[in-house]
Amino acid sequence: MSDDPKLNRAEGQQCQQQTSDRDMVSRKYPSLDTAILLGILFIAIVFRFHKITLPLVDGFSWREISTAMMADNFQQRSWNIFFPEVSWTGPGPSYQGREFQIVSYLTALLYQLFGWQDWFGRVVAAFFGLVTVFSLHRLTALCWGEMHAHAATLAYALMPAAIMIDSSFLPDPAMLALVTLGVWLFAKYWAGGSGWLLPLATVSFSLGVLSKPPGIAAGAAIFYLMVCWIREKKRKQATWVFLSGLLSLAIIGAYFSWAIYLGRSYPPFHIAGTGGYIWDFGFWTYVRDRFYFKSLWNTSVLWFYGYPFLVLLAIGLWIPLGRAEDPKQRSLSAVPYVWLAAAIILYLAAAGEITNNVWNFHIFHVPIAMFCGHGALLLATLASRTVLTPAVVLRSIFIVALTLAWSTLPLVRTMKKPIAMNGKLLGEELARLAQPGDLVVAIAPEVGDPVAVYYSRVRGWVFPPGGGDTKWSKFVADDATAIAQLEELRAQGADLFGVAKNATDKEGRLFVEHHDGVIDHLDRTATKLAVLNNLLIYRITRP
Repeated sequence: MSDDPKLNRAEGQQCQQQTSDRDMVSRKYPSLDTAILLGILFIAIVFRFHKITLPLVDGFSWREISTAMMADNFQQRSWNIFFPEVSWTGPGPSYQGREFQIVSYLTALLYQLFGWQDWFGRVVAAFFGLVTVFSLHRLTALCWGEMHAHAATLAYALMPAAIMIDSSFLPDPAMLALVTLGVWLFAKYWAGGSGWLLPLATVSFSLGVLSKPPGIAAGAAIFYLMVCWIREKKRKQATWVFLSGLLSLAIIGAYFSWAIYLGRSYPPFHIAGTGGYIWDFGFWTYVRDRFYFKSLWNTSVLWFYGYPFLVLLAIGLWIPLGRAEDPKQRSLSAVPYVWLAAAIILYLAAAGEITNNVWNFHIFHVPIAMFCGHGALLLATLASRTVLTPAVVLRSIFIVALTLAWSTLPLVRTMKKPIAMNGKLLGEELARLAQPGDLVVAIAPEVGDPVAVYYSRVRGWVFPPGGGDTKWSKFVADDATAIAQLEELRAQGADLFGVAKNATDKEGRLFVEHHDGVIDHLDRTATKLAVLNNLLIYRITRP
């Protein structure tokens, strides 16, 4: 520092100008962490919007079609969101006990604005997936720091299961996005954020659980943080959280009570997600079947994760983070463990349902991504104290390349195979032959899948007709019973009958072989309209 006051003043002004210039530059350009988050969001967009216009014929076709039909009926018949309706049980009304229809309702609005496209539902789901990416990043940053947030979010962006579910016409992407957003907002409130975060977190979390009940598992993280407040003698804050939780549970309970009533009151008397729980099958049945761990393992290896992600998960779980010195940070760092533990408890109670409808695993994917990210950081850094060394960068690139080559690309390709394409083709041929107001009876390649009814763009029935305790994925034992079922549908107004020649029930029986007597009956009593290599279509004449 010079003794000359004028020189000192000039140097001070120059220093202030340089600081001001740096601040202006920092405001003009995003920080490195923000840039990394934006890059990961871009990666998530690429994978979730790739083949976004694929028809609803992939491995999740059956469930996607039911969601799509509800969107159709909101737009075509009634905008009342409390009466979700499918189109595969005749002229209707065909209301069902379903989760709160956020994804299908938003899709119906897109239909209203832009016309019908079967892939609009995938777009809505993908946008919810991006909300999950952002919320996961901020939640992980709050719990474990920015570097772990980057690793966890990249793991989620590349995880085959997350990509598949986030780009499918299902309610699960909305569930995970909204509960993750709710948990992050609450954790931010718990860490000293604005009081407005509590009602926002309550609304978001409640909507998430309404979108799909498995989201309730994420509530364990909120409950855990409330208990931490109680232990710290912060009873006022804990009381507000407790009251918010009661309100949330009351709304959730009221809606699903209504859904159960609706499903029991209208044909086909179907309530989604019922059956397959430990109280349905019995505890010892679950024990004898080893809680369906074989099915879980096969799904994990062959479909959802692959070996690279499972190895990262094992490492991330086996080697915990270092113990934080700040008690508040210690409490936050336990949130992923609490979420994962609650999801495991949910699985143990509902393994039959979850392994049968594998998209229900989506509630696991936030903590799984966090632990995979932690495992990847451990492998990349090893003994390094900084992540900016060339060795760490090279190891990180290798880990990402390995997960892409061995997990993401092959498994996503497998899950998106158009396995129900013949059902779509049957539906489109029915649509070509149908007259306004016609009702169809359709048997897709996978018996019970309503894909052909959906793509016929009219209402109708799957065959054999199911509902309640009746199994619609299994043919009846004899032709006489099947003919009686067909005649009953004729009396209810069925106009067209279509069957894929490779239609097979869950016991492996081909319709054209097992029910050749039904085909003979149709040849005598109906008019054959189409005989193609892969399908048969008849016009049913009135008795």
